[in-house]
Amino acid sequence: MLKIRLSALTVAVFSFATSYSQHTDVINSNRPGESQSAFSVGKTVFQAETGIYGITEKHNLLETKTNGVGFDLNLRYGAFLEQLEFNIELQYQNDSFETEFSRQTRSALKQTTIGAKYLVYDPHKNYEEKINIHSWKANHRFKWRQFIPAVGVYAGANLNFDSPFSHPEEPNFSPKAMIITQNQFTGGFVLVMNIIADKIGTDFSSYGYVITMTKGFNEKWSGFLENQGFKSDYYSDSILRGGAAYLIKENIQIDASISGNFKDTPSIFYGGVGLSWRFDKNYKPVMIKSGKESKEDKKKEKEKNKKRKDEVETETEKP
Repeated sequence: MLKIRLSALTVAVFSFATSYSQHTDVINSNRPGESQSAFSVGKTVFQAETGIYGITEKHNLLETKTNGVGFDLNLRYGAFLEQLEFNIELQYQNDSFETEFSRQTRSALKQTTIGAKYLVYDPHKNYEEKINIHSWKANHRFKWRQFIPAVGVYAGANLNFDSPFSHPEEPNFSPKAMIITQNQFTGGFVLVMNIIADKIGTDFSSYGYVITMTKGFNEKWSGFLENQGFKSDYYSDSILRGGAAYLIKENIQIDASISGNFKDTPSIFYGGVGLSWRFDKNYKPVMIKSGKESKEDKKKEKEKNKKRKDEVETETEKP
């Protein structure tokens, strides 16, 4: 839990999308919240995002209490295509579950999910921002284009190993799908939205969303606010999260966050800290040319081919 999408230099990170596709100069982590960004880590790039958390739950109606600690791990790897990422999410929890008449200690994997994410549309690809060298105001004016989001899709599967945290009749395998959008706004704000369908086709299917707003304060610090909502036949809730991340160096980020809801069936409170680390030594930059550059390249190539043809014809005409 408490995994998020936040990078200590989120604004600067996505400003490079027009030139270098998925990979960024500094690490782009999904921690410390629950949403996924639309962009992958980049081809051949490996990234690990992990953390520990504490949890307290109290259900006033059923008169139950839960107190415990947990560990989560998200492994991400870019393969085959620059826009494609494979990932696995693991969450292990140890807690004490108390009722009015009993107390049970639980310790097991609470979540195991494997999946893949693909960037379907990047509004910065084949687009070149025109710079006005005479006007700072013109370069920083409001732009409607920022409302066009990057769009990604995710498909995965939940694996259930008879966990004490799941319903006894819950299947061992269930599909999960997600639509992801991401906007970069002026002023250092990044908005990410996930629309989620989970445990599809089972009696425990649920549908939900995650909305995350990130603000980069400087080259090291960033903060976020997030709202997650989900609804199923067995449980519905709305959770608010907040926290911050700090960039230690370009490939290492630490974070801290808290989460809570607004009901008492049950009331939930989480708090955690985490670390994100990236290995990108094998990455080779992939240049994505703007539309203007592409036209110029085509024109130059055409002129070069014409010149070669003329030279061949001249050589042929010589006695």
